Amino acid sequence: MEEQKIDLAAYMTGSISRIMAKAYKNVLSNPREAKFAFRMQQLFAKSEKRRRRVKEQDGIDVPPFLISSISTTCNLHCKGCYARSNGIANDEESNRKPPLTPQQWQQIFTEAAGMGINFSLLAGGEPMMRKDILEAVAEVKDMIFPIFTNGTLIGPAYIDFLRKRLNLVPIISIEGTAIGTDERRGQGVFKRAMQSMQLLRQEELFFGTSITVTTENYHLVTSCDFLDQLRSYGCKIVFFIEYVPTEAGTEHLAFNDDHVAEMEQLLEQRRDEYQDIIFLSFPGDEKALGGCLASGRGFFHIGPDGSAEPCPFSPFSDSNVVELGVRDALKSPLFSKIRMARALGWEHTGGCTLFEHREEIEEMMN
Repeated sequence: MEEQKIDLAAYMTGSISRIMAKAYKNVLSNPREAKFAFRMQQLFAKSEKRRRRVKEQDGIDVPPFLISSISTTCNLHCKGCYARSNGIANDEESNRKPPLTPQQWQQIFTEAAGMGINFSLLAGGEPMMRKDILEAVAEVKDMIFPIFTNGTLIGPAYIDFLRKRLNLVPIISIEGTAIGTDERRGQGVFKRAMQSMQLLRQEELFFGTSITVTTENYHLVTSCDFLDQLRSYGCKIVFFIEYVPTEAGTEHLAFNDDHVAEMEQLLEQRRDEYQDIIFLSFPGDEKALGGCLASGRGFFHIGPDGSAEPCPFSPFSDSNVVELGVRDALKSPLFSKIRMARALGWEHTGGCTLFEHREEIEEMMN
């Protein structure tokens, strides 16, 4: 049977529009947040035209979002942390990648916004350990920066900081229950994360949570009881991130095709039931979108030193956005090879496609 072809650009543009429309509806009670969300809705319509214009002029497909690791340090030592396993985060300063300056990050995102990229997910390490970078990138008013944080550093001073910078959106990472979170992240981390959510709710700031989903917890974290708890804390967006087995012996925790399909069905049901919460999954059902969205097709990853990488789980690079700029980094020969290889038969079988094919990508680099 012939595969159904999906216009990826149109699909992602439509998805962003729906997300922002829902976000706007969810913050109508807060005039400050509602005004910001309305302005971003208008901006995104212009951004789609910017991406299309770059495509027409230079033949470059501009992704609608980026993932950027801005910090090389973290105050926690979570089990199975991909950032530590691939060298992004390191306790030894001599072993860390040389980080970019706040001004370099600001320049990168200014260029990206001019091309029609309006989102960059900020990761690390712990991005809230780099308040200087957050302060600089928040000046790029045409972008929204979801900050993937463990939430332990959010106190009254950080709340005031975020209140003045609405394009910085905290996404607090938990593992579901207190037991699961503390087992992976450390004793007391769940309680501290919930306290941060309470502070954000009291200030009526838009925030969300990120949950690593595995074969063992996905029924729990998509249950109505659990989602009702998140709703009670004021959470407005939930990212479900499929576990990638970076540690030997944990492969059984990664999704297969059946898990991916069931997860998507569960989320469709929850989207109908929870109109006040935005649900996103990553990587999600990539088959419906023609395969992996990394390598510039839907996004790419910028490492702490500016390396343009296919994905956070695939830390290979042949270009640097500081040296080349975002536009030329999208022309990366490695990105082109990966997109071609996927077209020749790479499929999403659970977890991360590029992580599963890392040996092939190493050969491309060589």
